[in-house]
This record gives sequence, C-alpha cells and structure tokens, in this order.
Amino acid sequence: MVKNELIFEGNEKQVFSTDNPDRVIFRYKDISVAYNNIKRARFIGKGILDNGISSILLAYLNRNGIKTHFIEKVSDDEQLCRRIEIIPLEVIVRNRVAGSLATRLGVEEGFRQGNTIIDLRYNNDELEDPLINEHHAVALGLASYEELQFMVAEARRANELLSDVFHRAGIELVDVKIEFGRATDNGELIISDEISPDTCRLWDEKDGRRLDKDRFRLDLSDVVASYREVLERLQNLNLES
Repeated sequence: MVKNELIFEGNEKQVFSTDNPDRVIFRYKDISVAYNNIKRARFIGKGILDNGISSILLAYLNRNGIKTHFIEKVSDDEQLCRRIEIIPLEVIVRNRVAGSLATRLGVEEGFRQGNTIIDLRYNNDELEDPLINEHHAVALGLASYEELQFMVAEARRANELLSDVFHRAGIELVDVKIEFGRATDNGELIISDEISPDTCRLWDEKDGRRLDKDRFRLDLSDVVASYREVLERLQNLNLES
C-alpha cells in the first residue's frame, strides 16, 4: 500500500490517502489537546503509544464481530484503515460517573451508578460538542433512527468487550467515546476512530491511578509513562494468541 498525500490534519492525527481509494493511513501525532483545543501540549512518543494501544483494541473488536475501520498496523505510529464518511456524533458509554458528567449531575466523581449511561454528543468544535438526543441527530440529518439504534447497540457491545480486556489487565474502563462512519467501499456503518487513553477513562483497579488523558487535563504529569503502562499491560495479555 502506497501512502500518498495528506488529506486531513486533525489535532492529534493525520490522515493520508493511498493508491486504493477506499484505504487511508492514519498517523498518530505526539500532541494532546483538551477542552476544545484550549489546552495543548506535545509529549514525545505519545503517538507511537496511542497507535500501539488502538491497534490492539480495534483488532480485538474486529476479531469479536464488531467491525471497525482498522486493518493493520503498518509502522510505529501509523495504521492502515478503511476510508469512511464521517458521522459527526460521539457515542459515550459510561460505566461510572466521571469528568464533566459528575459536575453536571452534582455527584462525586467515581460514583458507580446501577445502569450504563449512554450520551450522544454532536462533534462540532464551534458549538463545543454539545450533548444532543437521538431526535436532534435525526433532525440535523446526521443519522437515521435505525442507524442510531445500531450505533448505540454496537457501542454497548464494544464497551462490554473492552471492559473485560481492561479488567484482565488490571484496569477499569470508566467510560469510552466511540465514533462511527460509513465505509466508502460498501457503505456499512463501522467504528471509525481510535480507542486509546485519549478516548477512554482508565483507572488502575488496585490504587485508582488515572492512566488516561486526564493526566494531561488535570496536570497530573507522567502522561507518557501512564500510556506506556497501558500498552505493556495489554501486550502481556497476548490477545492474538
């Protein structure tokens, strides 16, 4: 597969076209952003770690019947993916109440509710990614009711699989943000973004240490060391064997 020109430059990733119109190469950058790009920093080696973690987890979902854009890891910081048409929605699955949700609901962070909470966000930086409901999404033409039902069901299934994997690694999956797109090769709806400490809240099951992007958001230091720890724990599980 030949990498061609840059077709998209995001805050934390670049996307390149290839000699196959239905395939792209994602390159993970060493950049972290938070609070809608208000906070920004560079961490040397972070892109390699994000790529390694996301490659393991997306491949695992593929093998367990949840289709994603991931095809294969092609270098330390790059992966080959199916090209998609982006659906600007985030499906957030919450196993505990953390982050802004705790503030919004007026409960202590880490509150363990009796149900799984599903949030929908409109992925729009100018509007600061507002919470919306399914009716808003349909009204905006982002997805149909049937597609939304499928996305929520797939996000729930992914959350169950990922929660089990992380538990085996001694990590609690507190929440996970999942995005979807329509594959250009056949139009099917698939998971279409990374799954990494940038898109999950991950707490050590023994001591509660945060091993995710909150280390950057909350100025807790050791961002790269924490991401490396997550990668090493996942590698030790030998998920492909």
